[in-house]
Amino acid sequence: MSVLPPVDQALLPADVRTAGKEARERYHVALAFERQLTAQLAKQLASTAGESLEEGPYAQLLPDALADAVTAAGGLGLARQMAGLGTEEASS
Repeated sequence: MSVLPPVDQALLPADVRTAGKEARERYHVALAFERQLTAQLAKQLASTAGESLEEGPYAQLLPDALADAVTAAGGLGLARQMAGLGTEEASS
């Protein structure tokens, strides 16, 4: 199980930065959950894709790399809702 790296506060959405410390903490926890969910989905995807993705030398690294990339790009959008911040469109 990997841990979410420290998040640069400047990269957080504006409404998350201004929502207060508790909201930022909820967002970080929700983002960590979202990352784990993404990794599990990627593992399942790899297992159904056949032997080519299951047995390579880097096969075990692929789900985590994908999850890290999705999280670094802003995630799936679930963290904002789980943290009680609503949708990004609504906060604009």
